[in-house]
Amino acid sequence: MILSINEIKIRKRVRKDVGDIVSLKNSLERHGLINPLLVTKDNYLIAGFRRLSAARELGWTEIEVKLIDSVKELDLLEMEMEENLVRKDFTQEELMDGLNKKKKIINPNIFIKIWNFIKALFKI
Repeated sequence: MILSINEIKIRKRVRKDVGDIVSLKNSLERHGLINPLLVTKDNYLIAGFRRLSAARELGWTEIEVKLIDSVKELDLLEMEMEENLVRKDFTQEELMDGLNKKKKIINPNIFIKIWNFIKALFKI
């Protein structure tokens, strides 16, 4: 569901400081919003405060949201907290593997270039 950013209401939250959101803004510009914000049926923000802040700074007027029907304060608080706590960063090895894969995509070796040319030529 798409919602006007101006319609999203913010009540007292656990997170007070959005921190540095430059990289998040760059990601939103490059890839768009990957995960929608969570809001109540009354448009109160549950999760996605940093994404919302970044979108506002970029001048977005609308954003994708997911409506949550729960009205229990405990559920809403747990959702806000768990979005930030129940996650796992890449290990150093996983991060290096991803960066190496990206490097190979950006700069494929000569055999990959030839294969890609052949595929394009014969529409394989």
